[in-house]
Amino acid sequence: MEHQRTALQFDEEAALAARAAWLHFAGGKTQGEVAEILGVPNTKAHRLIAKARSEGLIRVFVEGPIAGCIELEEKLKFMYGLGHCEVVPNIDEGALPLRTLGTAGARYIRHLIENATFDLIGIGHGRTLAAAIDMLPSVPANDVKFVSLLGGLTRRFAASPFDVIHRLAERTGVEAYVMPVPFFANTMKDKQVLESQYGVSDVIEMARRAKLYVAGIGEVDRKSFIATAQMVDDQDTEAVIKSGACAEILGHFFKSDGAHMPNAVSDRAMGPRIEDLQSHKIVALAGGTSKTQAVRAILASGLLFGLITDEATARRLASEKPGHEPGRKNGKTASG
Repeated sequence: MEHQRTALQFDEEAALAARAAWLHFAGGKTQGEVAEILGVPNTKAHRLIAKARSEGLIRVFVEGPIAGCIELEEKLKFMYGLGHCEVVPNIDEGALPLRTLGTAGARYIRHLIENATFDLIGIGHGRTLAAAIDMLPSVPANDVKFVSLLGGLTRRFAASPFDVIHRLAERTGVEAYVMPVPFFANTMKDKQVLESQYGVSDVIEMARRAKLYVAGIGEVDRKSFIATAQMVDDQDTEAVIKSGACAEILGHFFKSDGAHMPNAVSDRAMGPRIEDLQSHKIVALAGGTSKTQAVRAILASGLLFGLITDEATARRLASEKPGHEPGRKNGKTASG
């Protein structure tokens, strides 16, 4: 077990050194700029660049697959006005490459915990985020708190197997605040009752105070997470499909061109309001052939600050024309 942990740490260090090397030598970034982009101290950026130079990582990695991923990151950032983008080489492929995305998501969440850039982070749920938490090593998070953005129960008040907030608390020992209600209420009246319950209203308000949201992206079909996990019934699924929506993020639905599609289903979502999505930094963890159209739609909406995806998906996304002016997000620069 210790040997596996050491090997994993080495692989991540090598990958980080490769990124630092590409940004510095190929991208022309200064050491300080590299540190800011990677979210590490200047001293570590210097050490990573020196490691890449001394151990030949420049030749092996920067001119190989990692270079292609970083080029895709820069292209997607320009096309969709993203402030953050991470593209990782595929370990597995297919409709939903959970191993690839889970590894990337785990690394990103660990980075958030270790750097404590945000003291309160909102977390969505779903298969991809669940895979990321499963791959997250035990890491103390004394200076960070997490809050669930969505109701984590099915319509029958059964626990969802893809509600990640409990597992996140176990891995980090951090304070994690749960939304103990269904993802979608049965009626608007039920939603109002649930939102007014003691404790639930406090979690909702806490979610609105979080500076960063980490979320998955869902496709809209009969095999989607919200359908198969019984978050909505067959009638609701059919209604959303007929509306023309193809993507879902944090309980809201969107058309392929990025247009928001409010409907009777999203009105009952126990999650953030569309105004909350528009005013927060949102980093999405999503990819795979089954979700490419959905990811493209959410990118076109202009809601995302960041995207973490696999290389195969990134190549498909980069081959399409963006839906919004480069460098803009909700009328602001992506870094604003």
